Amino acid sequence: MKKDESVVYKFESLTDFHRMFGLPKPKHPLISYIDVNEMNYEPTELPAALIMDFYKIAFKTTLCGKAKYGQSYYDFGEGGLVFTSPGQVFESPDGTATSGKMLLVHPDLFLSYSLSKRIKQYGFFSYAANEALHLSDDERSTVMTVFEIINEELNSRIDDFSQDVIVSQIELLLNYSNRFYKRQFITRKAVNSDQLQKLEAILDQYFSDGKAVYSGIPTVQDLADQLNLSPGYMSDMLRTLTGQNAQQLIHYRLVEKAKDILSTTDLSVAEIAYQLGFEHPQSFSRLFKLKTDQSPLKFRTSFVQQHKN
Repeated sequence: MKKDESVVYKFESLTDFHRMFGLPKPKHPLISYIDVNEMNYEPTELPAALIMDFYKIAFKTTLCGKAKYGQSYYDFGEGGLVFTSPGQVFESPDGTATSGKMLLVHPDLFLSYSLSKRIKQYGFFSYAANEALHLSDDERSTVMTVFEIINEELNSRIDDFSQDVIVSQIELLLNYSNRFYKRQFITRKAVNSDQLQKLEAILDQYFSDGKAVYSGIPTVQDLADQLNLSPGYMSDMLRTLTGQNAQQLIHYRLVEKAKDILSTTDLSVAEIAYQLGFEHPQSFSRLFKLKTDQSPLKFRTSFVQQHKN
C-alpha cells in the first residue's frame, strides 16, 4: 500500500512513539533510550512524514562508510549522530535494515535546569540528516559511553538524583558533539573551502546581474538552498572558515559591492541602495556606516580625494 504523502503524524508523547514502533512502554515519561534493532513496524502502515514534540539524538550505523566529497573521502566509517528538535518534520523509516541507539527527550525534562534555555545554542539540532556528525573510533566510544550511562540510570531505581544525572549526561553528550562537529568542519576544510568559493560566486553574480533589484537582498535560506545545505550548517561551516556566519558574509559582500559602485559611478545613494536590493536607502546607509564607520557619501568623497593626491 502506497503511503499518502500528505499525511503528517504528530507524536505527542513517548508512549505514542513506542506504541507505533512496537516497543515496550518507556520507563520514564520524559526520556526514552531505544535500541533501533528492537523497533518492530510495518513501513507501509506508517504515515509518510512524522513530527515529534521532543528532541531526538540518534546514533545510526546506516551512516557508516566514508562519505565522498568531490574526489576525496573525508569522514570516518564508524556511524554518525543525527539530531532533531521538537517540531521538525522528517520522513518515516522505509524499512531498510539499520542498527543503532536513540534518545528521545521531552523538553519538560529540562525544566528548572539551565539547559532548558541553552539547548537552543546547539545549532546542530537544525542540521539536515545528510549533515550528520560522523564519528571516529574514539569519538564513537565516548558517545556510546554516555548513552550507556543514561540507559543504566533509566534501568536503575529512579530516585531524587536520577534526573540530575540524566540531564548532566545529556549536556555532556551535546558538548562532546559540539567538539566533534568542530573537528568535522576542520577535516572537511578543503571541501568547505570549495563551498565558500561557490557561495561567493553566487553572491557576486547575484549583485552583478541585477537580480537584487527585483528579488531583494538574498536570504541565508536562499543561499543554503543553492548549496544544498541547511542554513544552520552553512552558517557554522562559514564561521569555522571565515569567522563570519552566513548573514554576516552577505552583509560583507553587500558592502564590498557598494564600495565598488560608489568608487566607479556617479549613482546616488538611493540608486545604489535600490540596485543592491534595499527597499529603503536609509537601511543601506545604516548598514554601510555600521560596517565601515563612514556614510556612503563620505566614503565616496574620501575615495575621490585619496586618488587625486
